[in-house]
Amino acid sequence: MIEKAVGFEPFYDKGSKVLILGSFPSVKSRQVEFYYGNPQNRFWRVLAEFFGETAPAEVRDKKQFLLNHNIALWDMVTECEIKGSMDSGIKNYKVADIENLLQKISVRLIILNGGKAYEIFSKHYPRIGAKYIKLPSTSPANTHFAKEEWFEALSRVFKRA
Repeated sequence: MIEKAVGFEPFYDKGSKVLILGSFPSVKSRQVEFYYGNPQNRFWRVLAEFFGETAPAEVRDKKQFLLNHNIALWDMVTECEIKGSMDSGIKNYKVADIENLLQKISVRLIILNGGKAYEIFSKHYPRIGAKYIKLPSTSPANTHFAKEEWFEALSRVFKRA
């Protein structure tokens, strides 16, 4: 069944140094009302391992983790028609206003979490004035995930624990 869905507001504060952009929240994320809500998604485990911490489980702990480490989150798609959680199911979408967000925070690096986020970002922001990198999706659907690529990218801005 195709549903009309709305994503989340960007999560950030003035100290955000890295902006991580996904494509659109999964069904599970929309149920828990925060980013990367599917426990099978590697996102929280990878970040926690990089910083030498335990992966946060509760939404309030995830928010505090992001604030503690100066990480902002958003998705490239703010609303769309979608079937399930797969990026291939995203249709008739609205794109996030990344330029407006970047006026509020001075990030040193934008990380694009997966191919769909990168595809949309590249199409709509070909001349953005910030460094960015495409990384393998943390989604459980991605069988070619390599956390070392995430660690290397994060090391450009943060010290690894």
